[in-house]
Amino acid sequence: MSITSTGTRSWVEVSARALRHNVAALRAMIGSERVLCVVVKANAYGHGMIEVARVISEERAFSGRGPVPRSVDADRREVGWFGVDSLPEALAIRAVGIETPMIILGYVPITDARAAVRARVRVTVAEPATMRALSAVAGRRVVRVHVKLETGTQRQGVAPEALPAFLRIVRRLPGIWVEGVSTHLADVEDTGPDGFAAVQLAAFDRAAAIAEQMCGRRLLRHASATAATMLLAEGRHDFVRPGIGCYGLWPSDRTRAVMERRDPSARLFPVLKWKTMVGPLHEVPTGAPIGYGCTERVSRRTRIAVLPVGYWDGYDRKLSSTGEVLIRGRRCKVLGRICMNMCMVDVTDVPRVRLEDEVVLLGKQGRAEVTAEELAGKVGTINYEVVTRINPLLPRRVV
Repeated sequence: MSITSTGTRSWVEVSARALRHNVAALRAMIGSERVLCVVVKANAYGHGMIEVARVISEERAFSGRGPVPRSVDADRREVGWFGVDSLPEALAIRAVGIETPMIILGYVPITDARAAVRARVRVTVAEPATMRALSAVAGRRVVRVHVKLETGTQRQGVAPEALPAFLRIVRRLPGIWVEGVSTHLADVEDTGPDGFAAVQLAAFDRAAAIAEQMCGRRLLRHASATAATMLLAEGRHDFVRPGIGCYGLWPSDRTRAVMERRDPSARLFPVLKWKTMVGPLHEVPTGAPIGYGCTERVSRRTRIAVLPVGYWDGYDRKLSSTGEVLIRGRRCKVLGRICMNMCMVDVTDVPRVRLEDEVVLLGKQGRAEVTAEELAGKVGTINYEVVTRINPLLPRRVV
């Protein structure tokens, strides 16, 4: 099948249908009253942050309203939020007119405090300096913050023993309203409920109780990303923060196996397809060296298709001589080293290949499929990295 190009040689297709299914499945799992905070950081794990946010923000399963389970100070609240890592991500979403509640999960530099307040976003805090900066620019606004608690991942967070002193500082700062407390779990994907997660959740609940006592009210509690949302009902609290699962990818083989044992009908649908096109075609004789370094020689007369995609685009160089792509529903092996802007594949056994035929680098074509897990296994990483490292400059097209 040939494609129509508008000057684009490689692009990502985002399935709105699959995205909606995955979000609805997660909403059904957690119920109507909890906040479903879809994490769209890192360009929505490579899927296209703005494109994903637009699709999700229109979904009833995501953005409906639910009654408060004694969690916050309003009579009713929105239960669909977005989670981003940084202020620039938040500003990009606001710039296209999306007013969905949003929380910045990563560190906010002090110089960004004023812009964060103006963007009406929740801020994750773990440093007194951040709190003071937000208070200094709050003016008449109320800045809602979520205190990050360090329970064992050893990333950002206030140590439980330091929490009382931290909150005493907060109480003296005008314009600051502690809305929630959070933590992040280190190894749910690998060990499930009987591992370190149980230790972390116990520490988190003890610290959250102290925070609520000092603040004089219930706070939103959240600790769960995708794996914990699926595996640990006790870790869902008031609010969950799934990322990878929204995009139809499993956080680990173990998570998938457990979920499928619990419910054989449990399905996630991959949202992303990564495509390119067939470039120049030519034949080489038996024994001809291919590519930089002459690292591979063909064992037969071989027809080669040059694809206009390489490691600049995010197609990992470790896939040299091991990766496979799909052309006309058949697997075609990568030959030699992947270059910065192109790579070569063997199309000898694929009949009627033509210039600018569609090529699938990741996803399905006919009955064949190249998965993120397959690519991750070949390059020695995880599915998260495979999709997240697709060049953000490549177009994302919602289909």
